Amino acid sequence: MAAQQQPAAGAASSERSAVASLLRELLEVIVLAVILYVGISFAVQAVHVEGLSMWATLDNNDYLIANKVDYRLHAPQRGDIIILRPPTSNSTDFIKRVIALPGEKLLIRSGVVYINGHRLDEPYLPEAWVTDNNYPTNGSDGEVMPPNDYFVMGDNRNRSQDSRFFGP
Repeated sequence: MAAQQQPAAGAASSERSAVASLLRELLEVIVLAVILYVGISFAVQAVHVEGLSMWATLDNNDYLIANKVDYRLHAPQRGDIIILRPPTSNSTDFIKRVIALPGEKLLIRSGVVYINGHRLDEPYLPEAWVTDNNYPTNGSDGEVMPPNDYFVMGDNRNRSQDSRFFGP
């Protein structure tokens, strides 16, 4: 009689081993999914372009994948397109181009940008801009960017809310 029970015990042991193996595989998949989710969330961000402030570089309703690691390694450079939250809104992301860096003197007159007295070449502008084309507006000969502050503007200067309105 003991011989007849042994195959049943072996089958039960084999069944428990299969269940344990399946649970182990499931746990590995869950852990891997969590690691990938956290890693991807830390490294990249999906961005939906809303508006025309960066036209013709970016179009309204474009989708982008933004690198979130790059600026942890080095500071933004002039010409970089960045995603920021302006001081006027904690819930809206703005997409703008870096124009002036910390410590640089910025002057905008008649739609021409000067950095430290030199005209900035801006081949990415889609058209001449005519609105809000002087900065600073107090008539001074420029403003030096404070430490850790950047002056940003949209490429479509005629239709952009940017540092000209909310500051560096």
